[in-house]
Amino acid sequence: MKVLMVCLGNICRSPLAEGILRHKAIEQGLNWQIESAGTGAWHVGQAPDPRSQKVAKGHGIDISKQRAQQFSPYHLEIFDKIFAMDSSNYQDIIRHAKTTAEKEKVSLIMNLVEPAMNKAVPDPYYDDSLYEVVYEMLNEACEQIIANSDINRDESI
Repeated sequence: MKVLMVCLGNICRSPLAEGILRHKAIEQGLNWQIESAGTGAWHVGQAPDPRSQKVAKGHGIDISKQRAQQFSPYHLEIFDKIFAMDSSNYQDIIRHAKTTAEKEKVSLIMNLVEPAMNKAVPDPYYDDSLYEVVYEMLNEACEQIIANSDINRDESI
């Protein structure tokens, strides 16, 4: 299984989602490829925001070695599932999809927790108090990714 998490700059939300899901997949013995990307290029090559690193570390997850990358149409070809943090990111990803199959790979991550509600994961960049809230939201969504996978058969969502 290849899973991509996508937010705007790839330094706050999506690196947290990547780290959380990777941690859970390792705990379950799943050999998944998990990455994250941003729809914008502002932070390419940078480590996650120190506040994201701090909240992850507080939950026993080290995301310090991750580096931001920009989303590209190539990601639609190689990843099985692509989770957007909000509708703006979702639309940016969908614009690059060439086929129905590529479009079907993309969904809003919080729809795993609250189906069809199209709830956004808030961007904590300008509000330090949101980092823990974002962590908890993403942790719950990543629990659903693991729960929805068929661990004993083909590891698909």
